[in-house]
Amino acid sequence: MRRIISFMHISLDGFVAGLNGEMDWIKVDEEIFDYVGKRISEGDTALYGRVTYQMMEDYWPTAGDKTTATKHDIEHSKWYSKVQKVVLSKTMRDADLTNTKIISDNLSDRIKEIKQSRNDGSKDILLFGSPTATHSLMQQDLIDGYWLFVNPIILGQGIPLFVDIKDKIKLKLVTTRPFNCGVTELNYIVDRQ
Repeated sequence: MRRIISFMHISLDGFVAGLNGEMDWIKVDEEIFDYVGKRISEGDTALYGRVTYQMMEDYWPTAGDKTTATKHDIEHSKWYSKVQKVVLSKTMRDADLTNTKIISDNLSDRIKEIKQSRNDGSKDILLFGSPTATHSLMQQDLIDGYWLFVNPIILGQGIPLFVDIKDKIKLKLVTTRPFNCGVTELNYIVDRQ
């Protein structure tokens, strides 16, 4: 069965965005872009909440075509155009959306179908950002791993990654990596044993 891996930048005190959704505190550089680019190539499906999807859709389809495009812009734009996208939204419709499926109801059943859609050792499903979608999936125990980029900042308040957790979620550390800009990657899988 395929796994859903939540990919998030997070503050040291557990926030994924400021109170108004601001993410200007997130540190990224070429070292992180190169590392993330290699890792996301292992995923063939991207999962988003509506807000994150609309941000991505506004930028990535043409980002690689601009004269000012960076190596990261070109590579990620190509990946984004090929990847199957799944969006959790009660308001969007999937008419005329390229490589995009909308899930608006029966979340647990629909996600399980996607996870079981390929039983050939297929690639991970990567959940990008999307705190509201992450909270929904977390509450239904549908996330199989957390790929966190801990930024060297304490926000004090904002949108937390972990909310309304009813049962403990046991994790197993897979990898960790410090980056020169001060960000530390923590890669966990959920230990359901």
